[in-house]
Amino acid sequence: MKAIRVHSFGEPEVMKLEAAPDPKPGDGQLLVRVRAVGVNPVETYIRAGMYGPKPFPYTPGNDAAGVIEAVGPGVQTFRVGDRVYTDKTVSGSYAELTLCDQSYVHPLPQKISFQQGAAIGIPGGTAWRGLFQRGAGVAGEIVLIHGATGGVGTAAVQLARAAGMTVIATSSSERGRKYALEQGAHHAVDHDVTQRLDEVKALTGGIGFDLVLEMLADKNLASDLTALARRGRVVVIGSRGRIEIDPRDTMGREADIRGLMLFGADEKEHRSMYAGLNAAMENGTFRPVIGMELPLAEAPKAHHEVMEGESHGKIVLIP
Repeated sequence: MKAIRVHSFGEPEVMKLEAAPDPKPGDGQLLVRVRAVGVNPVETYIRAGMYGPKPFPYTPGNDAAGVIEAVGPGVQTFRVGDRVYTDKTVSGSYAELTLCDQSYVHPLPQKISFQQGAAIGIPGGTAWRGLFQRGAGVAGEIVLIHGATGGVGTAAVQLARAAGMTVIATSSSERGRKYALEQGAHHAVDHDVTQRLDEVKALTGGIGFDLVLEMLADKNLASDLTALARRGRVVVIGSRGRIEIDPRDTMGREADIRGLMLFGADEKEHRSMYAGLNAAMENGTFRPVIGMELPLAEAPKAHHEVMEGESHGKIVLIP
């Protein structure tokens, strides 16, 4: 098979398309013929060496959609030929074939394309966990979703709106704000105004936000805390550095700062996430959006786009 291989940490260009051995499924494992690959920010951090040691060479990625090519011993739920998507892999998803443990493979609804399927795993799971598991969001609450145009932000806007929440989204461009409104946000504001959140807080009638999904905590967390409602929660989904906050901004509101790590979900939470997402796809309230498709060989360009561009929806690679 052909696969993207990384032999050392560095810039996106360290990723090369190479020939690699076909994986073989072991006990409880599936081999998936990949039709589309989802590209996520975390893969850029790993490639750059931000998350510590990594055995080389390796193939990046966890999100993929395709067709089951082979099943190992002990697999009973899936059959060869089934359409599926993944949220974690054993061998990496930036490849023509990917090996997965069966717990991280899910049926792909017929109405969802392979490209859309590649946009479910990490972004959909992160949005669901941020809104409902870590964020404890409920109908009637007001949620602020930072960076609402990417894969996680798009999913969060759709899911929050469907759950009966009032959704306020941020984006750095007029096009992005229009996109967020199209996905279901009630209001969309310029991301630069997040440093003056009192202006955005006016959209809540002065009450403040019950929940904030924060994609760039090193820039926004301090201002987020000043705009929370009583017992409001900030869920930290992403951060690229340190920030200084005033702890007193949490005290009078009895506010919470809650970290999120998708792979920190236990088995029950993991099942719940993807059961909820599949139900939302079946009833049309979750509709993964593809912003860009690139050939697998252009993985370096995809990493540049994820970190430097303003994607509206998900970036996917096509083997």
